[in-house]
Amino acid sequence: MLDTATFVGLDVHARSIKAVSLDVMTGEVRCATFGYDAGAVAAWVRSVDPRARCVYESGVTGFDLQKRLSGLGVDCVVGAVSKMIKPSADRRRKNDRNDAEFLARMLSVGNVVEVWVPDDECEAARDLTRALEDARDDLSRSKQRLSKFLLRHGLVFDERTPTGRSGLATPIWTIPGGTAPLP
Repeated sequence: MLDTATFVGLDVHARSIKAVSLDVMTGEVRCATFGYDAGAVAAWVRSVDPRARCVYESGVTGFDLQKRLSGLGVDCVVGAVSKMIKPSADRRRKNDRNDAEFLARMLSVGNVVEVWVPDDECEAARDLTRALEDARDDLSRSKQRLSKFLLRHGLVFDERTPTGRSGLATPIWTIPGGTAPLP
C-alpha cells in the first residue's frame, strides 16, 4: 500500500510551475505558483508533507525538474501524457490549476503511467542524435531552397560528374547553351 497520503500535481512550463497538493485523508487541496525553481518547489512540498509524491506530464521541459527534485529528496515521477485520459468536460475549463489538480488526483488513484527517466549519459546521446537529425534536415531543406532559387534564374544543378557518375567532386551547373564547372 502507499506510504503517503499527499499527492502533488505539477503543471510545468518554461518559466512557471503551478503546484496543487491533495491530501486524500482530509480532502484538503493547496495551491502554489513558482518560477521554474526546483528548490522552491521542493521546500513547498516538504512543508506540505515530507513524504508527498509528485507528478508532472512528460513534454518539452524534459526530465530536468524530476532530476532536481529527486536530488533534493522529493519523490517525483514523470507521467506519460499520451496515456492520461481526461474527461471531455475538462477540455472546456483548461487552466494550469485544473491541470495540476487533475495530475494529483490521477496519481492518488494510481492512474499515472510513469515514463522512464534516462540517466545523464543516455539523455546526452539522445540529444546528440536529435541534433544530428536536425542538422541533416536543415541541410536537405537548404539544398532544396538553393536548387529552386537557382532554377528560377535558369541554372540547374546536376549532381553527376561529367562522366555520368553520381557523388561529384566538382558540381556541374547547366547553363542555357552548355555546362560549366562550379567556379
